[in-house]
Amino acid sequence: MGYDLDGNTALVTASSSGLGKASATALAESGANVVVNGRDEDRLQAAVTDIQDVASGRVIGQQGDLTDPDDIERLVETTLDEFGRLDHLVTSAGGPPSGPFLDTSDEDWYHAFDLLVMSVVRIVREAADALGEDDGGTIVTITSRSVKEAIDSLVLSNSVRMGVIGLEKTLSKELAPEVRANAVLPGPHETARMQELVEQSVERDEYDSYEDGLDARGQGIPLGRIGDPMELGTTVAFLCSDQSSFVNGVAIPVDGGAGSSNL
Repeated sequence: MGYDLDGNTALVTASSSGLGKASATALAESGANVVVNGRDEDRLQAAVTDIQDVASGRVIGQQGDLTDPDDIERLVETTLDEFGRLDHLVTSAGGPPSGPFLDTSDEDWYHAFDLLVMSVVRIVREAADALGEDDGGTIVTITSRSVKEAIDSLVLSNSVRMGVIGLEKTLSKELAPEVRANAVLPGPHETARMQELVEQSVERDEYDSYEDGLDARGQGIPLGRIGDPMELGTTVAFLCSDQSSFVNGVAIPVDGGAGSSNL
């Protein structure tokens, strides 16, 4: 499903794979020009090629490390130089290492904060003026369902991602009415990382086949399966579109109903 974003420009961070790539793809399908970002040049260019196949606008790649302030500045500059505008900013980042609290070092904490929170702080700071021009724009932060319910052995994600939600809610007030800011909270999706984990489980003889392993990952989810990344991507595209014009300051779980939190 596409939304009418013809002539708009979207910048999606950490979008050479996974849920970031799915979001970039959904935006491209909806007609937006899209800037794709990743650290690995080969993977980045492969993603650009894939997304161009479904795009009606232009798709370009910009290599960059989200923990490097200069790279973040360059991301926004490249977007404005290429397209002359920035309408939609979608922030994504790889997850921090797993592990329990007592095995997590100060360095781990600082790196997770830099990757997950400061990357958003810095890129919003760079993009805010452009997002507020013309008819205004949108910010969508991709975080995790861990901000609603702590997940075992994910102390960094459980703790640090909460800062992104607090920032998103603040931006929804401070940048309004020109800019709307929302968040999506994905549960398990069939990303390349998930495929790798399931395949490793099959190699360890935990499951007879990939399909069995994938089905097992869907147990406990009311819809009976894990998500397709494009289901998350189309939610992001919706939040960027005029169809969601009165949606601001919310955090939407995209998890098949797996969460048990009332709010």
